[in-house]
Parts: sequence; C-alpha cells; structure tokens
Amino acid sequence: MIPIISIVGKSDSGKTTLIEKLVPVLTQRGYRVATVKHDVHGFEVDREGKDSWRHKQAGAHTVVISSPNKVALIRDVEKDLTLDEIRGKLIQDVDLILSEGYKKDVQPKIEIFRKEKHKELLCAKEDHLVAIVSNQKFNVGVPCFDLDDMEGLSNFVEKEFLKSKREREVCLNVDGKPIPLSPFVRDVLTKTIKGMLSSLKGCETSHRIEIHIEGGEG
Repeated sequence: MIPIISIVGKSDSGKTTLIEKLVPVLTQRGYRVATVKHDVHGFEVDREGKDSWRHKQAGAHTVVISSPNKVALIRDVEKDLTLDEIRGKLIQDVDLILSEGYKKDVQPKIEIFRKEKHKELLCAKEDHLVAIVSNQKFNVGVPCFDLDDMEGLSNFVEKEFLKSKREREVCLNVDGKPIPLSPFVRDVLTKTIKGMLSSLKGCETSHRIEIHIEGGEG
C-alpha cells in the first residue's frame, strides 16, 4: 500500500513551500511522489471556454485530458474524499503520497511551524504527528527538523515510510555505475524477472539472481 504523509500547519506556515523543497530531494533519490492539495472551498482547473470545460458543462461525470506528456482527471464526487479513498480510487504507480492539509485525516502528519507566525502547535502526537519542521525546538516525542534541513527530513521519510523491511535487495549497475531504483521500479523488475524465470527448468525457485549484459547497440 502506498504510504501517505500529510503536511499540515496553521495558515501561512509554509506548507506549500515545504512540499516544493521536499519533493525534489525525494525525486532525486529515485522515488515517485504524488501530491494532493485539500481545498475546502472548491476549485476550478479547467478554464471557461476550453474544450474540457465545455465537456464538463455539457454534463460529463468524468473528463480526462490526455497529452503525450501529461494526463489530468476532472471528476464529480459525492463527498469530500478521505486520503485513503483518494489513494484507492485515483492514485497508483507511485512510492509516496504527500498531501497538503487534511489535518483531520488519520494519516501520519508532519507539521510545519514558524515561531514568528504562531504560538502553539496545531497537532499533538495523539493526532498521528510523526515529525515537526520548525525554526523552534519542540520536545513532544517526535523528531524536529530545521526549516532548511530537507536532507534530514528526507532521510526520516525514507527510513520510516519508504524502506520496507520486507523489500527485496535489487541493485542495478550500468557501466559500473549504481543506478538508484525507487520501490516501484524495484518491485516491477523483481516480479518481471522472477516471473520469466519461473517458466524455465531449474529456476522455479530462486533466492539470488545475477544478470550481466555486455555489448550490444547504444
């Protein structure tokens, strides 16, 4: 199941900025990250007059906009979906979901706090708080990271949410250079290779597999 972390904080605390700083670090480590923004006031993503807007105005329940580089989904819902429902219905093929907001949801939370903006934390450990990002130290039973310590925060996220104890050790080296693999890619490679080998005599069960490919075009 894809892990979810909610980035929470009071108004003007810098939730979006934190996500903007955290996502590139995790991406550089080989992980695929999806983000979810919670807006209780509603929103419009298809501009008036555009074809997608016209489709929606015509009464379509679901509108998909597809291009060679991106795909977008606009869909009617009967209620405000929980993060678990969004994960189950709408998001796949990623390693981590970061949400902005959802302070009342039950998913693990990282709170951003600025001492010059607010006087007290929004969440307690009992609210599924797992870490704090702040320019003030807190002793509430969870790790506290500096506002600019994205490496430290990323290490924490990776250790607690992305490094499953059950994951198989899969390494890829190209021309002697190790290539970082996200859990998604690692899982696809493992299942594909072991699935193909299971049809070969003597390879029905395997614990260590080594493949070397040399030469060829390119």
